[in-house]
Amino acid sequence: MTLEANSHVLPCPKCGEALPSGHFNDPRWTSCSDCGAALRVAVFPALARPPEQGSAAESVMLDDEASCFYHDDKKAVKACDDCGRFLCSLCSIELSGRTLCAGCIQSGKKKGRLQDLTRHRVLNDDVALALALLPLLAWPFTLLTAPAAIFWSVRYWNKPGSLLPRSKIRYVLAILFGSLQIAGWTTLFVALAIG
Repeated sequence: MTLEANSHVLPCPKCGEALPSGHFNDPRWTSCSDCGAALRVAVFPALARPPEQGSAAESVMLDDEASCFYHDDKKAVKACDDCGRFLCSLCSIELSGRTLCAGCIQSGKKKGRLQDLTRHRVLNDDVALALALLPLLAWPFTLLTAPAAIFWSVRYWNKPGSLLPRSKIRYVLAILFGSLQIAGWTTLFVALAIG
């Protein structure tokens, strides 16, 4: 699906006709007015904003001007806050109020020094389901993990999960299996107390 620049128009993926903006970010399924295809269109708010113009790097005009570490013909406008390299406007990257070069970002990402970069996410729904199911292989552990699975599901129900949309089915299954295990343990303890 391609987006025409500054037009705020998205084509229908089936017929290619422009979709009205009323289709955008509607949680309900809608239909294309031309071909009738069922659609749910999610767009970022940036679609409605005009594109920002980046500044072109200035060429070095005088002999006593500092040049960019990566582009020796471009004028340096900032220095990297980590390594001190001079950077042109093309190479300087702003991250959490700091100016960094590409090399320092790559190095910081490898060494784990840049906490602002999201490199992975914990899939809490998978953890909750694993807490409910894996201990079944050694059933006495379910006495501890069943409540933990329910707690984990409830605790992380509204937290962001994967970068891609996922359903809550794993949480539901974890709560269901955890509840069944607790009911089983309760029944066992009651039967032992009576018998």
